[in-house]
Amino acid sequence: MRLELHKVKINDVKWGDVTEVKDNVLYINQEEINSLLSEDDRFECVEVDLARPGEKVRIVPVKDVIEPRCKIEGEGDVFPGFIGDVEGTIGEGKTLALTGAAVVTCGKIVGFQEGIIDMSGPGADYTPFSKTNNVVLVFTPRADIERHDCEAACRVAGLKVAHFLATKAKDVLPDEVSLYELEEITKRSNELEKLPKVVHIYMLQSQGLLHDTYVYGVDAKKILPTLIHPNEVFDGAIVSGNCVSACDKNSTYVHQNNPVIEALYKRHGKEINFIGCIITNENVTLEDKKRNSSYAVKLARMLGVDGAIITEEGFGNPDTDLIMNCRKAELAGIKTVLITDEYAGRDGASQSLADASPEANAVVSAGNANPIVKLPPLERVIGFSEYVDIIAGGFSGSLKDDGSVEVELQAITGATNELGFTCFSAETR
Repeated sequence: MRLELHKVKINDVKWGDVTEVKDNVLYINQEEINSLLSEDDRFECVEVDLARPGEKVRIVPVKDVIEPRCKIEGEGDVFPGFIGDVEGTIGEGKTLALTGAAVVTCGKIVGFQEGIIDMSGPGADYTPFSKTNNVVLVFTPRADIERHDCEAACRVAGLKVAHFLATKAKDVLPDEVSLYELEEITKRSNELEKLPKVVHIYMLQSQGLLHDTYVYGVDAKKILPTLIHPNEVFDGAIVSGNCVSACDKNSTYVHQNNPVIEALYKRHGKEINFIGCIITNENVTLEDKKRNSSYAVKLARMLGVDGAIITEEGFGNPDTDLIMNCRKAELAGIKTVLITDEYAGRDGASQSLADASPEANAVVSAGNANPIVKLPPLERVIGFSEYVDIIAGGFSGSLKDDGSVEVELQAITGATNELGFTCFSAETR
């Protein structure tokens, strides 16, 4: 499969008479956005706001972040099962991406695990989405709406707007074109076959309301582990429907820009033979964990892989899935590297993961989510700041009278992301 990603760089976002991209500026017509979303009667109202890097703006509670994308060549469109047809040529052809722009969904809280994005100040240093030019959708659902319907409405609205914005740049020349292509597994050259075969075991949160992920529109807790082409991920085949602790949640934007896939592509044909991605879920019962970890490793063995990068989403309960995948792969002769974050307590002295195994001897940490961070008051809040006290990482008294905030790091969207899409780094001296 061959995918060309045509990247149009967005350096600013402004209000305009029409929604368009001109001279690397994304102009937003608020009425056009409202008209696009007006057909969904689950909302009492939807407000559209803008947040730029460096502005003294706080967005809370954040549900999802999405990069605007659309197909410009090939059948169907991005986000199959929601926007594009599931029979479309996802992962092939040409896709347009508005890099530097994002759609952020926000609004009255659905569940306590939603997050904060500060566009400036110390909080901005922890989230990658303080660097994007954000079109923020603030939802007020109808009072009688059920929580599952509310989450679904917010999710689909964000995808619609992200797709709509990208279509407004179809005639704009890209600033960069990136090519992603993998040969068919059974038709690779002798030179490639000599390199270590590596797969990405890609764990998807699937524990229920606000802990779900969708693959081609299907709730991931209903699937068995399966092989997916990495290009399909770039085209929005995986969509977030969850608000696990904001720090380590894989927003849809993170799936679209999966840095593990990017890194494996860069090494393909040089250091490794990149086979693709095995997606698996993180269900709540022991039986499901046994079944899916065994099945994922079976697929890896059938593919003859030598190594696997295993990434987690969330913490606690999913730590068991992570360790099961690791242990079974290692016992099958497949070398593993795990990417996770830690919940080691505010002082860093507690056990980092809820599960462990001697086989987990190569682990990349995205940081500890428990330390307290203090965020100063900002000039403007998009959303509803009163929810700071009850989101994961917050506590009674987190929101101060002067508008400042004191929370655990886990309340900040993307702070310790377990795909490595984070602002944190470390160096061994």
